[in-house]
Amino acid sequence: MSKIYNIAIIGGGPGGIASAVESVILGIKDVILFEKGEGHSTTIRKFYKDNKRVDKDYKGQKIELNGNIYFCDGTKESTLDLFDEIIQKNYFEAKFQTEVESIKKDGDFFIIHTTNNTEIKAKFIIISIGKMGQPNKPSYPIPSSIRSLVNFNPNSVLPNEHILVVGGGNSAVEYACVLSESNPLTLNYRRNEFSRINQINKDNLQNCIDSRKITPKLGVDIESLEDKNGKPKVNFTDGSSSVFDRIIYAIGGMAPVDFLKKCGLELDEHGVPKIDENHQSSVEKIYIAGDILYKNGGSIAAALNHGFHIVQEINSKLS
Repeated sequence: MSKIYNIAIIGGGPGGIASAVESVILGIKDVILFEKGEGHSTTIRKFYKDNKRVDKDYKGQKIELNGNIYFCDGTKESTLDLFDEIIQKNYFEAKFQTEVESIKKDGDFFIIHTTNNTEIKAKFIIISIGKMGQPNKPSYPIPSSIRSLVNFNPNSVLPNEHILVVGGGNSAVEYACVLSESNPLTLNYRRNEFSRINQINKDNLQNCIDSRKITPKLGVDIESLEDKNGKPKVNFTDGSSSVFDRIIYAIGGMAPVDFLKKCGLELDEHGVPKIDENHQSSVEKIYIAGDILYKNGGSIAAALNHGFHIVQEINSKLS
């Protein structure tokens, strides 16, 4: 506690990495990053399927990068390699497997409490926590006996399992198209059309449906789940039922509202932190970056820009 950091960054995804790297480039000393995962970019590692395409202009958001990190279209692997490289070139202090429990104002500084029972004092805070770490879950109960077969990413899928993917966004369609190469697969979306996916995913999905690799179950929702001899039985709102080996929900994520409220931040009706034109929250000297600023998710490019602009603003106040 005798050391006072200039900037403490909460979250090791793109927004957090950009904040740390841009701080190093500007010559800001005493910067520390906290990440509850084992390494940086936990969301990309955990929730992106291997070889998943990663677009700079996510969902058609054309963003001009303003900072010092060059990011372009690639894959999960190339994106992780890029962040590995820039972190190695721009050293900053990082504490992984360390979750921040609370942030409290103490005069001109903040006291950061972690679940590892450590306390850190800092002048400025940047919160850049992703939503996918807390994926949205269905409103109906999931029987405990089949919970291990109801997942929120495809990491546990075994070849030839009959899979049900649930969701109407890019992630759901990408999971379905990739998994259909090795598994019988059904894709369920409550609407009749996929209006939120990009054109590449739309074309890939149509090809998979036309070649009968994917069975679409559209315009119908799920009413409940049951345990059918150790497998998930899905009851749909049209009165039909089917048994699957595994279910994967890809229905988005939610902001860590409880944590944000504990920090004293004002949120809108969607749980999104309120910020000013400089990304400063309702609490002075606490800034917000990344996809928790978007109701339906942001993009890597946007998060990189957030980190750049926030650090520029903090640097002007430190000078």
